[in-house]
Amino acid sequence: GTPMFIRVENGPEKDDHLAVESLLLDRVRACGVPTPLVHGCDATRTRVPFAWQALERIDAPDLNHWHKLGGLDTPRVAFEIGAAVAQWQTIGLPGFGVPDEDLRGFHQTYPAYFHLQLERHLAFLTEGGFLTARESEAILAAIVAHESLLHLGRGCLVHKDLALWNILGTPERITAFIDFDDTISGDPMDDLSLLGCFHDAAFLGHARAGYQSVSPLPPEHRRRFWLHLLRNMIVKAVIRVGAGYFDRDARFFLIGTGSTGAELKAFTHQRLRAALRGLREDLDIEQGL
Repeated sequence: GTPMFIRVENGPEKDDHLAVESLLLDRVRACGVPTPLVHGCDATRTRVPFAWQALERIDAPDLNHWHKLGGLDTPRVAFEIGAAVAQWQTIGLPGFGVPDEDLRGFHQTYPAYFHLQLERHLAFLTEGGFLTARESEAILAAIVAHESLLHLGRGCLVHKDLALWNILGTPERITAFIDFDDTISGDPMDDLSLLGCFHDAAFLGHARAGYQSVSPLPPEHRRRFWLHLLRNMIVKAVIRVGAGYFDRDARFFLIGTGSTGAELKAFTHQRLRAALRGLREDLDIEQGL
């Protein structure tokens, strides 16, 4: 008699990631951020040949639904998102990168995680014509020049896929944050930088105010924001080029009402350039966007 949202994982990896995510959902909810209740989960594959997870079914669309309709109360929601980010960052995780079933990151250092596939990603974008060789070299040089920012003593919980389609609610309030599948142990500015992959300076300003209502921003927060925006936009560009996102129309979730794939491509270029400039010049976040 209880409505549930059922997720099944039957891929070839046969990992226990649904069980890890279930633990993360409970930890995040315990620190005051709304997430779906986990009614049950089994990733052992001993009774059935797949992993499964039964979540509370929340009767609300994602916030991107309201955003595309033009009805989202953006200042209020962005503030709530920023405050939630600061709240779940109170959860420290040992190690860095993707956590295991003990919620310990796989890597011993943060740079080891941050640099995963970086040169391969840049080569892919260069070979595919999205970046020039000079642009790719400039990006890598800027990251190397600011390597010291990656030397973290301890990581905090980072959602790592923070976007409006992973938040459920009404036009005025958030009901739940979902999809902690990509969560890592990482840098406090990473989740705010992920918002910068999609949103404008005004949105980031409200999110930053929400964050600061809970916790002060970390040292070197501007350059750490730009450094992570740069890395995240490289990943976004690889996905968008590889999956043909720039050939889609406004029916695709990433493309706004009345926009085109060509505009998404231009926006992706613009954000990469903005992140590179912001990192080099230590710009204010709102100024650089």
